[in-house]
Amino acid sequence: MTDPIRVLLVDDHAMLRAGFRTILGLQPDLAVVGEAATGPEAVALAATLRPDVITMDVQMPDMDGIEATRRIRADGRIHAAVAIVTTFDRDDYLFDALDAGASGFLLKNAGPEELVAAVRALAAGDGMLAPEVTRRVLRRFAPSAAERGGSAERSGQPSRALPSADLPEPLTDREREVLRLVAEAWSNAEIAAELYIGEATVKTHVSRILQKLGARDRVQAVVLAHRLGLT
Repeated sequence: MTDPIRVLLVDDHAMLRAGFRTILGLQPDLAVVGEAATGPEAVALAATLRPDVITMDVQMPDMDGIEATRRIRADGRIHAAVAIVTTFDRDDYLFDALDAGASGFLLKNAGPEELVAAVRALAAGDGMLAPEVTRRVLRRFAPSAAERGGSAERSGQPSRALPSADLPEPLTDREREVLRLVAEAWSNAEIAAELYIGEATVKTHVSRILQKLGARDRVQAVVLAHRLGLT
């Protein structure tokens, strides 16, 4: 039997933490190992408890969730994936969270099944941005090919889109195929079924893609892939 996924809950509202704890506690493969009500508490507990996944509120006393995420991600001893959970569907929160190192973004009005699925996805190394959120990220960080070409034409500069061969280590055809599906928010299991390969093989491909792109996680890989014209 595999060890359960260890989850740290961070929110300044005790009732919400209790609700999350109840939802996650019903799942045999998930275990809530700690709770924090402030940013400093979250940073301290992340270092001592070493959770696999952290659900992080944004607005908290003493230190907000964005700064707490940044400090957690800067600590090389902590390997937890951070999911920002907020009541506010605001672009500044989304982009600041991603810049700070968060691997996902979830609204507090999401259903219990979405919370459970998000925790499992992050623990598995999958992304957890909904397709509509992914589109907002790409509009912000990765202009379309037409926009790149138009801006290059106006400025007289070459397009920023680069072929895979221009990477220090080019992506293989299979890796480009996997990256395309990652960019469409497919999970490792879905990619494995689509390409008729094992899920472990997909994880290997994703790890190699992240390494070649110099990306922190799947979300950053998608943004870089669009910037480089790889998808």
